[in-house]
Amino acid sequence: MVNEDPNPQEPGGTPAQEPGGTPAQEPALRADRSASGHPSSSAPPSTLAQPSGLVHSSSLYPEDLSVIKVSKRRWAVVLLFSCYSMCNAFQWIQYGSINNIFMKFYGVSAFAIDWLSMCYMLTYIPLLVPVAWLLEKFGLRTIALTGSALNCLGAWVKLGSLKPHLFPVTVLGQVICSVAQVFILGMPSRIASVWFGANEVSTACAIAVFGNQLGIAIGFLVPPVLVPNIEDQDKLAYHISIMFYIIGGVATLLFILVIIVFKEKPKHPPSRAQSLSYALASPDASYLSSIVRLFKNLNFVLLVITYGLNAGAFYALSTLLNRMVIIHYPVREFPEHAGFVQSEISSWGSVGPGVPQYQAVWMVGEEVNAGRIGLTIVIAGMLGAVISGIWLDRSKTYKETTLVVYIMTVIGMVVYTLTLDLKRLWVVFITAGTMGFFMTGYLPLGFEFAVELTYPESEGMSSGLLNVSAQVFGIIFTVSQGQIIDNYGTLPGNIFLCVFLTLGAVLTAFIRADLRRQRANKEMPENKLQEGEEEEESSTNKVPSAVSEEHL
Repeated sequence: MVNEDPNPQEPGGTPAQEPGGTPAQEPALRADRSASGHPSSSAPPSTLAQPSGLVHSSSLYPEDLSVIKVSKRRWAVVLLFSCYSMCNAFQWIQYGSINNIFMKFYGVSAFAIDWLSMCYMLTYIPLLVPVAWLLEKFGLRTIALTGSALNCLGAWVKLGSLKPHLFPVTVLGQVICSVAQVFILGMPSRIASVWFGANEVSTACAIAVFGNQLGIAIGFLVPPVLVPNIEDQDKLAYHISIMFYIIGGVATLLFILVIIVFKEKPKHPPSRAQSLSYALASPDASYLSSIVRLFKNLNFVLLVITYGLNAGAFYALSTLLNRMVIIHYPVREFPEHAGFVQSEISSWGSVGPGVPQYQAVWMVGEEVNAGRIGLTIVIAGMLGAVISGIWLDRSKTYKETTLVVYIMTVIGMVVYTLTLDLKRLWVVFITAGTMGFFMTGYLPLGFEFAVELTYPESEGMSSGLLNVSAQVFGIIFTVSQGQIIDNYGTLPGNIFLCVFLTLGAVLTAFIRADLRRQRANKEMPENKLQEGEEEEESSTNKVPSAVSEEHL
């Protein structure tokens, strides 16, 4: 598609002059080097997009930035990403949801099994910056291929750990999957921005996060069903192998689909804010300077802390849920599930004050209900994530929605803590579901709020820093709450999380709603986009050649 420039250039590259000696079109796109790190320019976005401008003439950018159009392929891309994110999340929690069974099979401590979950958090921290750089350098498709390939490889490595003495092999497979997670967690907001229009980005981000939450939900539900708590080691190894083979097959299929379906970008930018983001991108931009700018943004720093407190609490609860439920709901009501012998009590450590040590013999078999409670938390959170995403696309009330959801998370956690020991399992299901609706429903809110506060910085970097905070707090909370539960019981452990969630809610109230991406879209009013084939030239919008510098 050929676009005529309304401002003809003189042979020297100077804009044609009107009869007063003024340029035919007043340049208005300014970007302050010291503030944004991008070179200033007086050219319109369509000019900046040319090979001789600020932007690479590479496959990482749409061919024509002057045309705004959404692609039908966008839904296939986000759904496929959601699926392989789901597969990776399942592998994160598949050990923790049947913690006691893997302890018995490998003959290791509960803390060792906890580290199979925490290794996901640990590997993310040092690998964030390298992977974020790769995302900017090589684009979405390369990162998607790498993440899905590593996820597939880790799943098959675990099949070599089906003997009790091969625990190091299952650790290796889990570490490979944890590296794959680094290529996955920071992608939702980037996919939403690159592929979806201004009125769809929050919904798309929620769908992308939805897959990760669905994987955790399945990880709570399926392992207790596929791997029963039985004494025969050979039969137990057989059941574990079924689970590993299923996840290996699914991961392989998804890797093949990523190769076939996942594309780098649509032909045209889907929103005006994304078009400007491409136009302002500099090939010489420093990642270090980008990180420095982000940490100079006080609102973003507060969001990083509050997001980490919320997500870290969720990671700790997910990892330790099996232990908490088994302590409070002994299996004497379901004696057919009992399986431990007295000699195995020591691997649990102290089960807390007020719980006789001999009862630990009967605290086995409720891993099925622990999995169902975890499933309830995550399913409710998935519903909350989708509802909050749709709400944000319509209301754009990022600060208000985030604060309300955070406060409700604190209330939900307090109620869950007070009802866990009522010996009424159905009450726990209700309170856990209510808490999960807000706690995990908050996750996509944090991603989208971060993009708004940091535009036009890289979505991969802002999302990555949120996830680093989540991993750091996740490790701290998991280790600390685990020790508190072992020494003092579940009530003090959950109160520990309530205190930090309350702190997060207070800090959220101090975040100012500096919605930079929304200002970029509002200053260039966007008509309702037409969905169509990328080759069509009809029903498209042109990017205005001028935009004020305020939103930058």
